[in-house]
Amino acid sequence: MSPEPPPLDADVAVVGGGPVGMLLAHELALHGVRTTVLERLPQPTGESKAGTLHARTAQGLHRRGLLEAVQPGAHKERRARGPVPFHFGGMFELDLAEVVDEGPAIVGSPQAYAEAVFAHRAEHLGARIERDSEVVGVEQHEEHVRLTVRDEAGVTRIVTAGWAVGCDGARSAVRKLSGVAFSGTPATVSALMGEVELLNPFSAPRGWRRNERGWTLVWFNPVGRSRVSTYDFRAPPPDRSAPVTLAELQGETERIAGGPVPMANPRWLTRFSDAALQAERYRTGRVLLAGDAAHVHFPAGGQGLNLGLQDALNLGWKLSAAVRGTAPRGLLDTYHAERHPVAAQVLWNVRAQVALMNPDARTDALRELFATLMHIPDVNAYLSGMISGTSVGYDVGRPDDPLAGLLAPDLPLKTASAHTSVAALLSSARPLLLDFADRADLRAAARPWQPRVVTVPAVADAPPADALLVRPDGYTAWSTAAADGSAGSLTTALRRWFGEPRPA
Repeated sequence: MSPEPPPLDADVAVVGGGPVGMLLAHELALHGVRTTVLERLPQPTGESKAGTLHARTAQGLHRRGLLEAVQPGAHKERRARGPVPFHFGGMFELDLAEVVDEGPAIVGSPQAYAEAVFAHRAEHLGARIERDSEVVGVEQHEEHVRLTVRDEAGVTRIVTAGWAVGCDGARSAVRKLSGVAFSGTPATVSALMGEVELLNPFSAPRGWRRNERGWTLVWFNPVGRSRVSTYDFRAPPPDRSAPVTLAELQGETERIAGGPVPMANPRWLTRFSDAALQAERYRTGRVLLAGDAAHVHFPAGGQGLNLGLQDALNLGWKLSAAVRGTAPRGLLDTYHAERHPVAAQVLWNVRAQVALMNPDARTDALRELFATLMHIPDVNAYLSGMISGTSVGYDVGRPDDPLAGLLAPDLPLKTASAHTSVAALLSSARPLLLDFADRADLRAAARPWQPRVVTVPAVADAPPADALLVRPDGYTAWSTAAADGSAGSLTTALRRWFGEPRPA
C-alpha cells in the first residue's frame, strides 16, 4: 500500500516573482488555484530592463483587462493611427502598424511597473507572494513536487506543491535542478548597460550609434539618469557574472564613442551577451518552465519579456485545468508544442539581427541592402509580424479551418443583456463558444460543458464565421469556417481542449 501523499502547501508553486511569474500567478488565481510565488529577493528592485510591450502581448493583456493598468500615467492615452517605426538590427526601417489590426502596435510599460500590477492583482485573487525565498532543491514525486527554500539567513524550509513552474530567469535554479538542458549558440558579444547621470550630455552620442569600434545606445533623460548601453563585438565577456563598475561602463562608452563621456551616480549596472539558449523541453513531469528560464537571447527588438508574458497566458489556463482535474490527456504538453517553436523563431531572428549589427565595415553593404528590402511590403510584414508577435498562430488540429489557431478578433458584441466585446468576455479566462447565427445545434452540443465553457449567443458586425470556440488565451480552437463546421466537430474540439463533459 503506497503512503498517503503529504498535504500540499500550494496547488502550484511559481518560482520567481518577476513579471512573468506574477502574471502566471494572476492567471492561476483567476481559476481559484492555490498559488504561491517564491521570490529570492526580499524586495523588488524597481529595475526595468525592458519597457516595450508589443502588439500581441498588448492584445493578450487586453483580454484580461490588464492593458490599461500596466501603462503608467499619460501612457494610457491612445495615439491616433499612423506609422510605427521600429528597428531590425538597429535599422529603423520597419513599420509595425502595418501588421496590427487591433490596438496599439507598441505600449510603453516599464517592467517593474507591470510586475507590481500583476502582483497586486494576483494577491487580490488569493495568490501568496513569499519573498526572501530562494529555491535550492527540487524533488519530484508522483503526485507532488518538494521544494527546498532558503532565506538570506540560511534557514531552510520545505514547500510542497502539486506543480512547480520555474520563472526564475536565465540562470534558473528550477531548470538546473530538474536536469533540463539549456542549449543553443554561445556568446560572441560583450555588452554593458546601466543608468547614469551624464555630466556633459552634449558630449554623449545620443541614440543608436554604430562605428568600427562597436555600438553605443544612449536614451537621454534631461532631468535624471540616462540609460547607456555599449556593444563590443570583439569577444564575449570573460566573466559574465563579474560586477560592472562605473569606470568600466564609462571607459567602454568613451572607447567606442571616441571621446570623453563623463558620468556619475550609477545604478543597475549589468553585463550581458548574445548567447541564444533555449530549454530543450518546457515540461518535465510536474515541473514547467516559462520566460527567461525557458529561453534567453540578446535584447534585440524587446522580444524577451513579450515572449515570457505570452508563455504565462498560454500556460495558465492549461495548468489550472490540470489542477482541477478537467484537463484532457496531453493538454499540458501542448504548452511546449505551441510555445517552444515561437521562442525558437525569436532566437533565430535575434541571431540574424546580431549578425547585421556587426561593426565591421564589410557588413555595411549588407545593412544597406537589408534596409532597402525592409521597405518591400511583404518583407516588412514578415519581419514586423515576428517582432510584434502578430504572426503567432498554433496548430490546434484543424488544418482545413482558416481561423483555427489564430487570435480571435476583439469584436464588439450585442448579447441579450448587454453590449460587450470578445475581450471583455475573456477577462475571467474562461473559454467561449460565440454563436453569431443562432445555431441551436451548436449550443446543444456545448451544453454538457457548461459552466466550464461559456456559450454566448451574440450579434456582431461582419463576424468571421457563424460560430467560434475561443480558448481562454484568446486563440480560436474551432470555427464553422471549415468544411466541417458541424456540431459533431465542435464536440471533438471541446473534448480535445476542455476535457470530458460533466456527467449527465
